[in-house]
Formats: sequence, C-alpha cells, structure tokens
Amino acid sequence: MSTTETTVQSVVIRFAGDSGDGMQLTGTQFTNATALHGNDLATFPDFPAEIRAPIGTLAGVSGYQIHFGSTRIHTPGDQSDVLVAMNVAALKANLKGLKTGGVIIANTDGFDAKNMRLANVPEDKNPLKDGSLAAYDVKEIDVTKITRAALADSGLGTKEIDRCKNMFVLGLLYWMYHRPIENTVAFIESKFKKNQAVADANIKVLKAGWAYGETTEMFAQRYNVAPAKMEPGVYRSIMGNQAAAYGLIAASVKSTLPLFYGTYPITPASDVLHELSKYKNFNIKTFQAEDEIAGICSAIGAAFGGHLAITGSSGPGIALKTEAIGLATMLELPLVVVNIQRAGPSTGLPTKTEQADLLQSYYGRNGECPVVIVAAQSPADCFHMAYEACRIALQHMIPVFFLSDGYIANGAEPWKFPNADSLEPINVAFAKERKASDDKFMPYLRDEKLSRPWAVPGTKGLEHRIGGLEKQNITGNISYDPDNHELMVKLRQEKVDLVANYIPEQTIDNGAESGDLLILGWGGTYGALKTATLDLIEQGYKVSHAHVRYLSPFPKNLGELMSKFKTVVVPELNNGQLVKIIRDKYFVDAIAYNKIQGQPFMASEVVEYIKTKC
Repeated sequence: MSTTETTVQSVVIRFAGDSGDGMQLTGTQFTNATALHGNDLATFPDFPAEIRAPIGTLAGVSGYQIHFGSTRIHTPGDQSDVLVAMNVAALKANLKGLKTGGVIIANTDGFDAKNMRLANVPEDKNPLKDGSLAAYDVKEIDVTKITRAALADSGLGTKEIDRCKNMFVLGLLYWMYHRPIENTVAFIESKFKKNQAVADANIKVLKAGWAYGETTEMFAQRYNVAPAKMEPGVYRSIMGNQAAAYGLIAASVKSTLPLFYGTYPITPASDVLHELSKYKNFNIKTFQAEDEIAGICSAIGAAFGGHLAITGSSGPGIALKTEAIGLATMLELPLVVVNIQRAGPSTGLPTKTEQADLLQSYYGRNGECPVVIVAAQSPADCFHMAYEACRIALQHMIPVFFLSDGYIANGAEPWKFPNADSLEPINVAFAKERKASDDKFMPYLRDEKLSRPWAVPGTKGLEHRIGGLEKQNITGNISYDPDNHELMVKLRQEKVDLVANYIPEQTIDNGAESGDLLILGWGGTYGALKTATLDLIEQGYKVSHAHVRYLSPFPKNLGELMSKFKTVVVPELNNGQLVKIIRDKYFVDAIAYNKIQGQPFMASEVVEYIKTKC
C-alpha cells in the first residue's frame, strides 16, 4: 500500500473511552514515545472521580489529551486534530472539542444498542450512521473484534483480551505519527513480567495496530512531526507531582537533612507520597498516617527533631490541618505544606482542576497566622517551586505553602535535568550545645531574617518550652501579656514580609514592560495565558503577561510593575481570589476573569475575552 507523508508543526490527539479502557495508560505511553522522539509537548489527563465509573455513560468517560510539535508547546491544545472514541459516550462527551475536518477513530463495537442506551443516545441517532459526522474524517474500526481475533490462540479469557484493545489503538497511532514502539514494548514486559501471557498479548496487539495502519487503505496518510529545537541538555517527560517530589528530594540532599513526609492519601496529591516512597536510599521517610491531622502533627514533630518536614493534601485535607499549621507558626518551625488543589467545596470534583485554595492558604486559620505561599506554574516548574518552598522554610524557620493543582499535577511536559550546582544553596545551621557557664539559651532570639534558632531536642543546654500558647519574645516562656502578644503577632507577620528580600523580583513573561493591558496570572493557567498573549501580540495588541509564583509575600516590585499598564486583568480558575488580594494590597482596580468548570482555560477563550478589554 502506498502512503502519503505530510509534515505538520503540531498535533493534538485526544484518547477517550470508559475509565476501564486504559486511556490514561495509552496517553501516557504515547507521551513517553513522543518525548523520546524529541517533540515538545503538553498533556491533560481528564478522568472520573470514581475508581470504576459507570460503564458506557457520559459520567464514566476518561480522556487524555496530548499536544506535541516541532515548536514550543505551552498548552494541551484547545481543539484536537484526532479523537479516539472507544464508545459512543466518549464521542458524545468530546466531539465539541474536535476541529472541523478532524479525524475520528471510532471503535464500532462501542456504538451498539447497549452503548447507545447507556449514553442516552436514541438508536435511530447513531452518529456513525445518521450523517451527523459529515464534517469529520471518520475511521470506523471494530477494535474489539480485531483484538479478539489477534489473541484467539492466546489462552486468555475474553475480559483479559478486551483489556488489550487500547494497545491496538496505540500501535495504530504510533504508525500514523512515526512514534517508536520499542519503549512501550519494554514497559509492557516490565509491567507484566510476572504474567508473560498478558505481556505477550499486549505486545502482539500493539504490533497488530501498527500493521493495521501500514496495510489498510483507510490509513494511507502518515504525518511527520520533527523534533523541537530546544535548549541543549538531557530531557525527560515529567508530571507535576513527580517533579514536586523530586524538588523535595533535591532540597533534602542540598540541605543535608533527612526528609520526612507525613500525610494521608487524597486525590490529586497522593502521587507525591507514592513517588517519595520510592527513594528510601536518599534518606526519605514517608508516613501514611491514620488521618490528615496525624499526618501534619507527625511532620511538625519531625521538624522539631531537625528534619526537612513536609506534609501534603488537597483542599479538604488542608482544612483539617489548619490548627496544626497554626501550631507550626507559633513554634516557628520550618514546615512545607503541599496543597494540590482541586474543585470544591467539600468533596467537590476530586479529579477536576481549580485554583480554589489561595484564600484558604492566606487566611484559613484562626488568629493572626501568616505563612509564606509559593505556587508552581507548570508540571516541570513544580520541581523548582517545591525546592524553593523548602529553601524558604529552612532558611527562615517558617511554614510555607506550596500550591499546585490537578491540571499541572497530572499533566506532563519535557523537563531539562538541572545541574545540582545550579540549585540555590540551602545552608542550615542548628543551635549549638551550650555549657553551664554560657548565658541561658533564648529560643526566640532572632537574626536579621527574624528567624529564631533551630534547637534540636537532646542538645545539651538548649532546653526550652514548646506548645501552642503565646510565647514571650526572646525567652519563649508562656506569656499572657497584651503588649507582648501584639508584638509577637506583628513579628510573625514581619518575618513573612522580610522573605520578599530573598526572592526574585517579578518579571514580564511576554510583551513590553508597559502597555495597554497586563494579564496577571498564577498557578496552572500559565500555558494558556502565555499562548494567548503571544497570539494577541501577533495581532497587534499592546498586551503583556506576568505570572506570579511568589504569592505571600509578593515580589517587591509587583506594584510598580502593574502601575505601568492601563488595565490589569487577573484570569483565575476560581471565583476571584488573587484579584481580591491584589485590589486590597495595591489599590489596583484589577478586572477578574474567572472560569469555574473544573477545566483549564483554553487559550482561544482568553484571547477573545482580552480583546473585549483592550
């Protein structure tokens, strides 16, 4: 069969099917193969909250979108070029995100009467038969039938065979886009090394998918996407939670402190625990406590004992940890609180993304309880900002929030391995042993950062009081004195404010240093805002984009930077949180642009909104 080769700059593919169809695994393997090919990429996993969502229903659809190209990629793409639909529900849920003229690869077995009923589609409205897909290039394949035929002699049961059908689709897409299959073969052999029959079956179906593309007239078109021109170095594809875990480990190594992670599992933060637990060889201790309160209290104990102490959760778990965060603030111990945000309130949408917890991080504790807050802007940036959270906590003896969100936690992008020497040093000094002839140890005697000494228990001569009652300045004794309380409250706030002297100034990410409009973002909106800004600049608009990663305290020059623009727009995946803080602190009449759908911004919708404000 003769094939036509077409070179394209970028492609967006969306894999969609039941939550049991292996779409997340398929997307992840395609991502890894694409990273090995040298393309820049961004991904967006989108899956139900249920472990086993209702089969065949819209609520049970699991999706994975990847945008890859030979140019720089900042988002998973607004609309897909290819939609893999394993059943009618997957098509119905995702068709609106497919470009006109885009390719639909439809598993016809998923469009039978039962699947139509489960997806609430009338039998006479089968989209493969009623002409409603005339605007698309539809490729109908009975993936289930072909998979069963390929494995007829495998000795496996029907259920085990059907679980391999995602590999057929993966092999087909590998053929269409010249992706190497060797890495996936090695992955399968490793994953199923204890079940050779299952490993052989998946590999056979993967190769069958490749052969189907190679020999079928339906797929006479292949696409070349050249490697991206990127800064020289060693790269790997990395997800946000992985990167955060590596950043914490790097901070442990650079500070020469053992790391303790006390936590309780919660979506979407659990993968940080899972990743850290793999690295006991780096003196990493992970503790899955009986609840969130026990998790953070164990971390506070580890901080008191001289460890790099981390606790992690998402919004509901952070709510349970608030009293203990106040204790860490009163004790003035270094503690990093990882918050991988999700849509709320309450249980909310556990697997959907939202920037819902900024105000909780600022104000969600009793009393005057200020903390430092930093936020990652992309999956790879989770490494740097997790490292920064540790550096600030250790060098300022203070609790620090590290904010990520479900979108960047589960998303992936290429990450250039940093050189260890390029990481900012984390120098830690403990209070030294004191002799009987020395002056009495003063646990709240402060340095130029207003940091108190880190006194490890058991060190001779460093005995001092601990607990949640107010401390007398300098001595650390319990104090009910009104003037002392006011002094300590103001000292704790000043201590946070002084961190601004030890963080970078705010920069413009794209655009001029002054102009008509500044897009001011934070967190996982970075890729969409950057892409939108570049598009608007190309269209002639005087628009710039700045992304804030240090949220409490803000960079010292942030107010001056905003003053150089006529209009400031703050896009957020919440009901307006950073914008409230900006208005309060800088008296800037910033405009809120909010999306609260559990989904990230599309660059195109940001472009259209900003045009109405220019």
